[in-house]
Amino acid sequence: MEWWKEGTFYQIYPRSFKDSNGDGIGDLKGITEKLDYFEWLGIDALWICPFFKSPMADFGYDISDYTGVDPLFGTIDDFKELLNEAHERKLKIVIDQVYNHTSDEHPWFVESRSSKNNSKADWYIWREPKADGSLPNNWISLFSGDKEESVWTWDENRRQYYLHLFAKEQPDLNWQNEDLRKAIYDSMKFWLDMGVDGFRFDAASQFYKDIDRDVIEGPQVKKSLFESVRDQYYWDPFTARPETLLEVEKLRNIMDSYKDKVSVGEISSDMGLCLYLFFTLPKRFNIAFNIDFLEKLSMNPQKIKELAEPLDELFGTRAWPSYVTGNHDNRRIVSRMTDGTEMDSDEKSMVSKLFATLLLTLRGTPFIYYGEEIGMEDTVIPYERVMDPWGKALWPKKGRDPSRTPMQWNYSKYAGFSTVEPWLPVNENKSNINVESEMKDPSSVLNFYRALLKIRRSYRALTIGKIDFLEANEDLLIYKREDSGKPIFVILNFKDVRKNFSKFDISGNILLSSEGRKGSVSSKVDLYPFESLVVEGR
Repeated sequence: MEWWKEGTFYQIYPRSFKDSNGDGIGDLKGITEKLDYFEWLGIDALWICPFFKSPMADFGYDISDYTGVDPLFGTIDDFKELLNEAHERKLKIVIDQVYNHTSDEHPWFVESRSSKNNSKADWYIWREPKADGSLPNNWISLFSGDKEESVWTWDENRRQYYLHLFAKEQPDLNWQNEDLRKAIYDSMKFWLDMGVDGFRFDAASQFYKDIDRDVIEGPQVKKSLFESVRDQYYWDPFTARPETLLEVEKLRNIMDSYKDKVSVGEISSDMGLCLYLFFTLPKRFNIAFNIDFLEKLSMNPQKIKELAEPLDELFGTRAWPSYVTGNHDNRRIVSRMTDGTEMDSDEKSMVSKLFATLLLTLRGTPFIYYGEEIGMEDTVIPYERVMDPWGKALWPKKGRDPSRTPMQWNYSKYAGFSTVEPWLPVNENKSNINVESEMKDPSSVLNFYRALLKIRRSYRALTIGKIDFLEANEDLLIYKREDSGKPIFVILNFKDVRKNFSKFDISGNILLSSEGRKGSVSSKVDLYPFESLVVEGR
């Protein structure tokens, strides 16, 4: 069985994880310092967001050197040390690869914009104005906010427009160019030769674009991360191109020439499950990052079943699903699920445990976002401290900084993240939500995660076993995981009142309860408010 099917991934946003040198910004040595923590917790693989050289217009997702480490994060030797130390602990390291675009300070773009006839003139997407002098097409940049600014920026030197789906500092690469593709393959091999265990390909469904088409005007608005942008080029059919699927197969071939590597694709499209399947069929990505599940999660058990069950049925044995409840582009799960309520800290902890149980017991590879395991919440960021360019454009409605604040290691002034003021403010709830305190508390969110991860490793039914959804009503979600041994029942109460269930027999021994219950349950199951229960059936 492939390691990435049974393993649990943990996403690290390096700027916010651990500062080792006292500059207020997390770094590679900081991650290395905390590797024993992951071993203690029961994590199998670390996905590390970009740490490459970058002007930081989008905090690392605007890369100016694909094979260099930005001095903010350390050196290439620091990364090699991290890789070696992780492997000593049997931890896998997966890193981001951002190949839809580069920084406008990347040497490739500097040369490309210098003239129309240099060796890299066609490595980016350049266009003349239309005959009437208007923009090449009517697409809107994802980072323009309510201003709805164009994806096209005029370059005075070259006297042409260049394309950028995101910020103007992030020009899109031209995947039609063979030399460009070879350069990308070389950068992949650089890291694979070093020993990384896989890549997460950012914006992977956007590599090829049908840019010579206008968007058909209409009233639709996509109510998701990019709230102010029309339901347009970022989604199909403008970017989910057949050529991209063929290219993914080439990327997979490169990775398969090495041993035991994993490829994870970030796929965004309104085609939903079908596109996830297309990108993860044999010879393509091993896993597609399930953003659709993340964005549509709610406290409604019926809606959760409607998200997970069709995915499992569609994928079947043809592909392998994944699940994620948070990442660096979305609000933290406990904040999203408790917004507009008057829940106290104990109830929020129960909600954290509820979604931990869901994430780690569904059939598919789980991705834990840093801090979820201690119940970290969004942090209120005053405008003068906002760093996210997209957050500034959409202030105060949306922004990504609240979920990117420093990891809360202890209850000291800067939460054990740094000895100086961090790049983003620390959440005031660090006094009770932090690793050090929760390690000592048997009933904490952290110790619940640890126990749940241990159970997940111990029962193959919870990793590769089939899943059957038994009940989904307004209050409860119940499903069964089964391999060759006894079935495992997962019972989740999404209500703030006690519930009972006796529709069918799910009696057995309690493996884990978010209420700390031990022993067994009978054919009639009583659940406490927001309780999650994992039971080994008889």
